[in-house]
Amino acid sequence: MTEELTVGRLVNTHGIRGEVKILSHTDFPEVRFAPGKKLLLIPADGSPKFEVTVESAKEHKGMYIAKLKGYTNINEVEKYKGSMLKVPSDDRVELPENEYYFHDIVGCEVYTEEDANQPLGTITEILQPGANDVWVVKPAKGQDILIPVINDVVLDVDIAAKRITVHIMEGLLP
Repeated sequence: MTEELTVGRLVNTHGIRGEVKILSHTDFPEVRFAPGKKLLLIPADGSPKFEVTVESAKEHKGMYIAKLKGYTNINEVEKYKGSMLKVPSDDRVELPENEYYFHDIVGCEVYTEEDANQPLGTITEILQPGANDVWVVKPAKGQDILIPVINDVVLDVDIAAKRITVHIMEGLLP
């Protein structure tokens, strides 16, 4: 069974011709909601998931208005309000070098360049305060450590080994 990535949530209907409003949960909505794209619809009521195909979609007020193939009226799509839209994880968009998916980074062990044998801690979340992301590292004991995701600090990221090596600049550790 392959893992699935959430790309959006069907939040409402739009008009009477079967269009739906989608709140995007992806950095690549132009790829995910492109005509002909197949998505897994996970109904909010717990009924079995099934595949739908995007016929057309357009961005509108921070959401996407999509027409799904085979659905031509509001009564056919209204029951899917609140449903999640997903894709198989092997359908992920390839990122440029030195860019990573959040779910690949969270859970990685962080090591310092000075001590490659003793982990500093594990990344538990990623903050996005502005100019750059910040990794929240949970040590074995003590308070969380905030690591800025900048070239001077992040030296090596090995997703396969779930291991990240960082340079600790003065003032980074509590």
